[in-house]
Amino acid sequence: MSTVGASLSMLKNPTILQFILKGLAFTMVVSLIAVIIGILFGSVLALVRNYCTGKTRVLKWLATAYIEIFRNTPLLLWIFICVVFCPSPKFLSKPMFTLTSVEVGLLFKACVALVLFTSSVIAEIVRGGLNAVAQGQFEAGHSQGFNTVQIMVYIVLPQAYRSVIPTLLGQCITTIKDSSYLANVAVIELMSRVKKILSAANMYNGTGQINVSDVFILFGVAFVIYFIINFILSCTVRYLQKRSKRNKQVTVELLTTE
Repeated sequence: MSTVGASLSMLKNPTILQFILKGLAFTMVVSLIAVIIGILFGSVLALVRNYCTGKTRVLKWLATAYIEIFRNTPLLLWIFICVVFCPSPKFLSKPMFTLTSVEVGLLFKACVALVLFTSSVIAEIVRGGLNAVAQGQFEAGHSQGFNTVQIMVYIVLPQAYRSVIPTLLGQCITTIKDSSYLANVAVIELMSRVKKILSAANMYNGTGQINVSDVFILFGVAFVIYFIINFILSCTVRYLQKRSKRNKQVTVELLTTE
């Protein structure tokens, strides 16, 4: 059997396939958690940075400092910092989800790092959407009897989110790719599991040694998985951008005909 054939035979092993798919599941879960919490926390940061003035100006300075510090430093740095210094809750100090207590703790710390970094990026994305909302929307809301919070929740934020949906999806793509950094701290996501399989490839390929073809095959599988997921998201982004542009053109045509 050629070395390429031996490497390909590993992909027929159900244990290896299951191991890789579990890594993919953890990658998607970590990325989803980072994006969801990042949107919530990032929206708060964007609102604080944009609208806190006067006596609450200190909050604006703190939000600005947070955003700039995390946006202008490497994600990998924060992963290492969180792994070393971030404590894990007690309820996570036991095995769960087929993971050991150590792996669960690492997964939590990795999620914290990814959330902190992603929220700072999303904050600037949302802030761009907020800046695109006309000032007249606030005046119209006040004239209808809405208070500031109601104006933000029912008028401003929906418009801001609608204008930045393609950019947010683009950040989702980046977050999924950035999750591969977690392999550097032994978090059991996709890339980490591929590296583990590679380190023991001599036990599965039938040749008794790790071959160059093992590297290409295993990392090729990771490449295909990442590409399919991110390509689907990229196509969605392009579709939404085209639809948004088309809707704007229709609106302009309707206004000009009137």
